[in-house]
Amino acid sequence: MNKPLVGAFLAALLLGAGAAPVAAAEPAPQIQEAAPKADPAAKAVTFAGTVALSNCSGSVVRSPDSEPTDPALVLSNGHCMESGFPGPGEVVIDQPSSRTFTLLDASGGDLGTLKASKIAYGTMTDTDLSLYELTSTYEQIEDSYGIQALELETAHPVAGTAITVASGYWKRTYSCDIDGFVHQLKEGRWTWKDSVRYTPECQTIGGTSGSPVIDDATGKVVAVNNTGNENGQECTDNNPCEVDENGEVTVREGINYAQQTYNMVPCIGTGNKIDLDREGCALPKP
Repeated sequence: MNKPLVGAFLAALLLGAGAAPVAAAEPAPQIQEAAPKADPAAKAVTFAGTVALSNCSGSVVRSPDSEPTDPALVLSNGHCMESGFPGPGEVVIDQPSSRTFTLLDASGGDLGTLKASKIAYGTMTDTDLSLYELTSTYEQIEDSYGIQALELETAHPVAGTAITVASGYWKRTYSCDIDGFVHQLKEGRWTWKDSVRYTPECQTIGGTSGSPVIDDATGKVVAVNNTGNENGQECTDNNPCEVDENGEVTVREGINYAQQTYNMVPCIGTGNKIDLDREGCALPKP
């Protein structure tokens, strides 16, 4: 996985645990049709709305139904949580947190500090995902810093889509396309489903974990960056392997991956509360 950066020992450990299973439901069918052409009027992807964690990257996100007065949410990886890597099958819900995040402007400049009230949701089972609930609302963030949250896409992404991985930790972007989708991505103890595979141009590194993967045409978040095969090993820490529907294993050295986020939108209910029993919610439950 694209390890978080947290000191020598943990950095070495995180090298081998930054990916995570993305499933609770069966993975969405692989989409083969060509991606729509980018809108010439679409704005270039910037750092606005991204955040830097102490060891990872992230972003302030909203669902299409989020209200300005709702407590804002920060999206990152499950392996970036301060409580450590959740084990296979482990799901964190409503865990108190006072973690802080540095909010960035469009050019990557530091605007101020946002603070969490809790980890609303976190797991490395089927997906590598964490959602922090903040002490600030979207309205308060916009009033104080002039920054709007990034919107989560509600539909399965399409192969061939031009994307940008925006790392708040490094204040660096990576541009490439969605190369395809992986039935199962296995790394060490973890398995993720229907993962996004990048084309080779996105050479993400440690610290980019948790970065939003943004559709260049729409500006919406379609995935969260989490791992890559570093040296060609098979299914080991920092060397995820692809497993297809027939159990065939493929290793792609130097290729990086992300976990889709459209499937978390149905789990965000009124007041931005995570409700795993909502219709359409397929995230893993405790």
